[in-house]
Amino acid sequence: MTTLKHQTKDAHTEEKTGSRVIWGIRDCRTIVLQEFTHLLRQPSTFAWQIGFPVVMVLMFVYVFGSAMDVTGQGAGEGYVDFAMPGMFALTMALGFMDTAYAVTHNKEKGFMDRFRSMPMSSSAPVTGRAVSDVIRAGIDLVVIAGVALLIGWRSGGSLGATLAAFVLLLWLRLALIFVGIYLGLCIKNTETAGMLFAVAFPLGFISSVFTPPEMMPGWLGAVAAWNPVSSTATAIRDLFNTPGIEIMEPAYWIDGHAMAAAIIWPAVIMAVFVPLAVRQFKSLGR
Repeated sequence: MTTLKHQTKDAHTEEKTGSRVIWGIRDCRTIVLQEFTHLLRQPSTFAWQIGFPVVMVLMFVYVFGSAMDVTGQGAGEGYVDFAMPGMFALTMALGFMDTAYAVTHNKEKGFMDRFRSMPMSSSAPVTGRAVSDVIRAGIDLVVIAGVALLIGWRSGGSLGATLAAFVLLLWLRLALIFVGIYLGLCIKNTETAGMLFAVAFPLGFISSVFTPPEMMPGWLGAVAAWNPVSSTATAIRDLFNTPGIEIMEPAYWIDGHAMAAAIIWPAVIMAVFVPLAVRQFKSLGR
């Protein structure tokens, strides 16, 4: 009799857990649809998010790139091949500012309070935002890749390696989305969210995006080498089999393990910020 009771209880628990998972997935889908509906009604926001990295590509490749010698073959030689993987990584890295701003805007307009008052999974506003932003990041990558092809960049890797590189880029973006969600939930207003450039630019620019860390002063090179953005940029350069680039002997341990670091760094970031974001959402209004 006791065994039967335990079996019934376990079955009930499993059924309840399964219902919560399905409930969370459905609510996540609802948030994703809501975000894209809002985006379609304000296309200027999406145009800005795509236009900014395009301008960055053209500015750094054509304005500054002619003065950069990263191959040892002369200023500007092979810089497009070096810079474009870095620009892909930079676009994914700076995207967390858009996430933080959007979350702060939604909170400021009362959407978060509305979500909290509804019979909705507490994780859905976080996971829904993450899914919608990853989809948008994929669109950004398609646009930037198109621009890169127009200016002469080509992947020298196989199709599988090239796809793996773009998966790594989205993996980094996914991790930083949760950073943006957490910051957006903590920041009081959109004016403050607009100041995140002060955080984002060191993250993006003190890296191997535009210059190898070996060409920087020792201490700055070490900071740049251990930047998660650098790990992703270095790993995808390898996957793209970047042509015309003289392969330097790695000056830092992590440069020689960029592929593993590009996988581990985002996992660590998510392990920290996913629970922080969910907890911060639950604590709103307390």
